[in-house]
Amino acid sequence: MEAAQRFILRATYIERGRLAMLSHLEVARTIERTIRRAGLPYAVSQGFSPHMKVAFGAALPVGVGSVCEIFDVQLTDYVAPEKALEALRASCPPDLMVQSCAYIRPGEKAASVAFPISTYEAVLSRPVARIEVPESISVVRKRKEKVLVVADFLVSGFSPVGEGGPGSACPQKSDRWEFSLEAKPSGSLRPDALLRACLDRMNEGASPVEDPLRIVSVTRIGQRSA
Repeated sequence: MEAAQRFILRATYIERGRLAMLSHLEVARTIERTIRRAGLPYAVSQGFSPHMKVAFGAALPVGVGSVCEIFDVQLTDYVAPEKALEALRASCPPDLMVQSCAYIRPGEKAASVAFPISTYEAVLSRPVARIEVPESISVVRKRKEKVLVVADFLVSGFSPVGEGGPGSACPQKSDRWEFSLEAKPSGSLRPDALLRACLDRMNEGASPVEDPLRIVSVTRIGQRSA
């Protein structure tokens, strides 16, 4: 068992297209089937209900895509990372394609807690000059309403992507914006919930002749430690 614990393979994968509509549990089950089909020598837990020893990064809200999802799987034998990558890529659907594999050192934090800060890119239905962020938003969890202070989770403000970005002499309107959120032990703020609150605020003060702002897509483009 001690030898098996040293072989922790960390893989990154994308989540896009129709598969971005899967729940976190459905994605986890699909990845587990991919690992089995790839023939990797995965470790199994002991006890009454044995299961594959695999851990996932922070869950994505349904409908939010990603180019940088992570899972860790414990192996009972060493498999060269390039061989593991080849086997996984041959076994997974294109919209959940594995991008890279590497072993992590003993004692490194698990994927579920290693990267609490996520960066997202949002595409809006039309360009805007800025994003108006409310001080707080109300969310409903387990049928209970809770007020979240945005500043507790928003690591960086909204920045336009491309021309007119930070440092530009002549900022322009943009329909693509980046922002980062930090997941806390006490909870997290969903990127799509924050965006909806921002757009609702902006639509309230918009001209009647303007089309209401809508979210076209939200994609996680980076994960990092605090």
